[in-house]
Amino acid sequence: MTVTYSSKVANASFFSFHRLLLRWRGSIYKLLYREFLLFLLLYSALSVVYRLALSERQKRQFEKLAMYCDKYAEQIPVTFVLGFYVTLVVNRWWNQFVNLPWPDRLMFLISSCVQGKDEYGRLLRRTLIRYVNLTSLLIFRSVSTAVCKRFPTMEHVVEAGFMTPEERKVYENIRSPHLKYWIPVVWFSNLAVKAREEGRIKDSIDLQLIHQEMNVFRTWCATLFGYDWVGIPLVYTQVVTLAVYTFFFACLIGRQFLDPAQGHQGHDLDIYVPVFTLLQFFFYSGWLKVAEQLINPFGEDDDDFEANWIIDRNLQVSLLAVDEMHMNLPRMTKDIYWNDSEARPPYTLAAADYCIPSFLGSTTDMGLSDILQVDESEVSDKRQQDPVLVWRQKSVLGRVRRLLSVQEPPDLPLSRPAFKRHSSDATGSFFPDFRVDSRPDNMGFPSPNMDTLSTLREVSSNPPSPESPPPAVFPRLVVSPPFSGDAGPNFEALKPHNGLDPSPSEEAPGLETPRTSSSVCCSPTQLGPKEFRWTHNPPSRPRGRQFSLQFSRQSSKASVRSLPSPKGLGRRKRTLARFQSRRSPADTLQLPDREPEYDNDFQGLAGTEDDEKEEAGDSEEIKKQDS
Repeated sequence: MTVTYSSKVANASFFSFHRLLLRWRGSIYKLLYREFLLFLLLYSALSVVYRLALSERQKRQFEKLAMYCDKYAEQIPVTFVLGFYVTLVVNRWWNQFVNLPWPDRLMFLISSCVQGKDEYGRLLRRTLIRYVNLTSLLIFRSVSTAVCKRFPTMEHVVEAGFMTPEERKVYENIRSPHLKYWIPVVWFSNLAVKAREEGRIKDSIDLQLIHQEMNVFRTWCATLFGYDWVGIPLVYTQVVTLAVYTFFFACLIGRQFLDPAQGHQGHDLDIYVPVFTLLQFFFYSGWLKVAEQLINPFGEDDDDFEANWIIDRNLQVSLLAVDEMHMNLPRMTKDIYWNDSEARPPYTLAAADYCIPSFLGSTTDMGLSDILQVDESEVSDKRQQDPVLVWRQKSVLGRVRRLLSVQEPPDLPLSRPAFKRHSSDATGSFFPDFRVDSRPDNMGFPSPNMDTLSTLREVSSNPPSPESPPPAVFPRLVVSPPFSGDAGPNFEALKPHNGLDPSPSEEAPGLETPRTSSSVCCSPTQLGPKEFRWTHNPPSRPRGRQFSLQFSRQSSKASVRSLPSPKGLGRRKRTLARFQSRRSPADTLQLPDREPEYDNDFQGLAGTEDDEKEEAGDSEEIKKQDS
């Protein structure tokens, strides 16, 4: 019978495993005490003979033999061979337990799919499930010694009620030299088909499910029969057994305590009892005994499977499920949580500590301050660096990224706003200068607090090509600062040069842009929709050339804090078409007073000088219609 001690080790406590060492049933002491006593007796006999019965010359010869056995006994690979063998046996033992035949799935299908509360329907269901149990009994009877002792002949099977006398005659009349556990499976299949033809099984899908489950049950039985038929190769078992027994036979001689007066190396102490040799025998022989007990779990050892109990349980439960419980349902009533949207079963006082909240993820405890936390000291250190050196480093890194088509990582703080142009005829890239004020310490770099819509891209269907020459004409983004009464006289000097002026190294040939030291770059969201103008000098491209300007904000903390509400920028899309038609002849896009819908992409149409003359008349007609 299987020894169960799971409740004793349910909780880890002080000396929890040590309490198991005092148990006798199913223990290693019960398995090994005979071999251990025999080894101790033989060792003691050799020790007495060496000390009392041998002469001095014979003692010297025995000492040489003992040192020789001790030296070469360690070359026997006991640990290696025994470890692999026990691992194989344990895996085989567990697979046999997994494949034990249980009729539960079949009895559920038979009880629900085979209809009829009359006597014939009851007889049909009980006969089907009896064939299932007869199949498992025939398998257990062929692989388990305990079951074979209980049912030694087919007469005992008939007396136990698993088979009728008529079925026994049919069973015995079938001439076959093989094990005939498959005969009840055939009876089951034919009877299920007959029930389908008679209408007891309403659907062919139900019949198919019953047959599939019966095939699974038969596979379990065949697996047990296969494990009993093909065991671990005998040569492997012999090698392991010889390795263990040969090693300890050598230890009987080699681990003897020799005369310390002779001065042999490692024999300076004589304590008579080889403590560690006995422990080694206990562990290695116990390991071999574990494999010996588990190699066939259908025997009569303490830890073998209870095959007789399995037979009894399966027959009782299956007959109860298909007969008395067939369509015997309790009356349906409302549960106690009928009007409760949050069902919480009660806890006893002893189990109150196990009432814990639900796990919502490891990031649940992180607050917004932890996510948006910025190292201010690191930011200040970066701002204190030389602006020229920072500009050069970012310029070189930007060119390398464009060459390798690598996007800028989102965690770089305060990266330089870039204008990137990708089109079919001009695939180069340009980076306009940002001029904040006339002071020399800014060096033409944008201030961090105006980093709102940082990147302006013109996108087309063709990918960028770093090797292509710069285009002939580039559109310019002109931002007019807001007028205020207290701006002072210096404000007029800033007004004519408020656009984004491309640098001389990246400026197209033939395009002269006035630049002064007092040019100011302001973001469109800071100036407002009225002062934001997008001007374009007449290019030489054909009419109808469309391009889109795409704003994308950086992920730095300064840009996050300076960005306006997306709802404030979100109304630009619905009024874009109407104000594109109202462009002035100078090709200027004037945004309305109201806050338009926000849109990541807004498009403008760049024409030629001849096109503007044609559009002037159209714009005048539009103004008359609006008035």
